[in-house]
Amino acid sequence: MRAKEQKKLWTGNSFRLKSFSRCELAVVLLVLGLVIFGCVMVFSASSYSAAYHYGNKYFFLFKQLFGVVLGVVGMFFFAFVDYHFLQKFRWWVLGASVILLVLVFVPGFGVQSYGANRWVNFLGISVQPSEVAKFALVLFLASYLSEKHGKIKTFKGLVPPLAIAGLLCLLVIIEPSMSVTMCLGLVTFFMLIVGGISKKHALMFSCAGACAVPLLILSEPYRMKRLFAFLDPWASPQGEGFQLIQSLYGLGNGGWFGVGLFQSRQKYLFLPFAESDFIFSIIGEELGLVGGILLLGAFFALVFCLFKIGLNAKDRFGCLLACGVGILIAVQTLLNIAVVTGSIPPTGLPLPFISSGGTSVAVFMSGIGVALSVSRHSRRELTGK
Repeated sequence: MRAKEQKKLWTGNSFRLKSFSRCELAVVLLVLGLVIFGCVMVFSASSYSAAYHYGNKYFFLFKQLFGVVLGVVGMFFFAFVDYHFLQKFRWWVLGASVILLVLVFVPGFGVQSYGANRWVNFLGISVQPSEVAKFALVLFLASYLSEKHGKIKTFKGLVPPLAIAGLLCLLVIIEPSMSVTMCLGLVTFFMLIVGGISKKHALMFSCAGACAVPLLILSEPYRMKRLFAFLDPWASPQGEGFQLIQSLYGLGNGGWFGVGLFQSRQKYLFLPFAESDFIFSIIGEELGLVGGILLLGAFFALVFCLFKIGLNAKDRFGCLLACGVGILIAVQTLLNIAVVTGSIPPTGLPLPFISSGGTSVAVFMSGIGVALSVSRHSRRELTGK
């Protein structure tokens, strides 16, 4: 084939590189970089425990790679599909999320682990419904706040989104999972602010949320133990305070530049959930403070790009959808790192794109695809390209 014909064939297909703007390309590269880095760190953090418990040091890595493959497919699928079709199916997505959250309690479907019902098993594949529920909530809020923009400054207009968010939070808290409940609550609060609620309602909801957190802690004895472990982990170094102490050991051992990739000591069964909720501690140990700051910089750049996409969107729905994805990533990242560094009481929440968890990485990458669709269609509307 002649060079001219090859060039025409390449530039003529819908997946050409030129179909992405610089901002979109930056998002794609950042996400792919994060998930590749995540796979490396999952293997580093889990190789010993996987070999010890499952006889295969690649056990968690293979599961993560499966989620990444699904995530790549989902990201590019949603990127090249008009995001408005999601608005038509918001109730179906929300309904499916509610059904999945209920199925975790149904024998034969729900999988219990460490005293919590947070997973659903389909044909040997475990799915975490709460990860799907996060994006279902973002989609519903973006749709409602864009369609009912004139009503959201009234309390009556805020009842539907608060009711839906409350239902999802209720189903998640009884799993139990306070961390995801807090994440859903914060995402709802910030999306309502972006959507244009009044200052009076914002203050009222923030006060209500501040009162709800201690009530949730007091309602369960194990949460009280975690709170005391947060206040003084050395009071129970072999009990509730063990995980936080080991996490701080890892971060402290890393110093400025870390002990070296794959050289962590805490991953040798000292730090529980090293490959998932506490993977940032392993990152800090192996790559040091500098490595941790660079990772946070990558997250900041990604969230900045998502907000830029939202602000440049051609309609309110696209703006809220892209900003909602950015808010979710920012909230979950900050909560995870706050737990690992002992800034808030210990609670389980994965680090987006990095922590072990096929459902999480696949759903987050698909959410990025939706944001890319917002950018591409908005740019096409403005430039015709």
